[in-house]
Amino acid sequence: MSKAIEQLQTQLQDILGERIAAVSVDLDEITLEIAPTQLLTVCRTLRSHADLAFTLLIDICGVDYSEYGVEEWQTDEATGQGFSRGVNAQSFARLQQQSEELSVEKPAETRRFAAVYHLLSISTNRRVRLRCYAPDEDLPVIPSVIGVWASANWYEREAFDLFGIIFEGHPDLRRILTDYGFIGHPFRKDFPLSGNVEVRYDAEKQRVVYEPVSIEPRVLVPKVIRDEVRRRGA
Repeated sequence: MSKAIEQLQTQLQDILGERIAAVSVDLDEITLEIAPTQLLTVCRTLRSHADLAFTLLIDICGVDYSEYGVEEWQTDEATGQGFSRGVNAQSFARLQQQSEELSVEKPAETRRFAAVYHLLSISTNRRVRLRCYAPDEDLPVIPSVIGVWASANWYEREAFDLFGIIFEGHPDLRRILTDYGFIGHPFRKDFPLSGNVEVRYDAEKQRVVYEPVSIEPRVLVPKVIRDEVRRRGA
């Protein structure tokens, strides 16, 4: 850990105190875990405190941890061999009839949905990341931070659209990327990779029609989780 990151971590802990649920440092990047009940207070402090001044919200990302580290085909290293397994019936991804064979029971304490906030202090040229888990995975609700950073508007709509995370207090929480009438949230781990419907032009009806997807889902590449994350260009 660099001296600058160590100083920032100490400063954050001194200023925020018990409002931080957990703190981690990886690759000289600080991540603060914040409970939903403390999120708005912490965000206001990070923005307005003279010694912090995180005035710029760079991005908000939704995350679904439901299958993190769990997959029907998982390796520690990437390989160019064995990809034929992807055409076997036992490796079909997310098929209802195969779910009991392929699934691994998750720990009871596993939290599924989270929103991750990336902040920048322009005056001090420092960055910090916040992670806030939704307490209920069936109805994931996290407070909206639009009142702190106006740029959160479209970021929160994107996380709602793709992950189904509800940002309480958002003035206009509606889909922003998917089509009209889209059902489901495509970045959730239980959403089929091939989707639920396909679109084609029907010459007889002279219009676009929606039909059940005809692609049979299967795993073609393994999931690789590396212990060491390599920076681009390293």
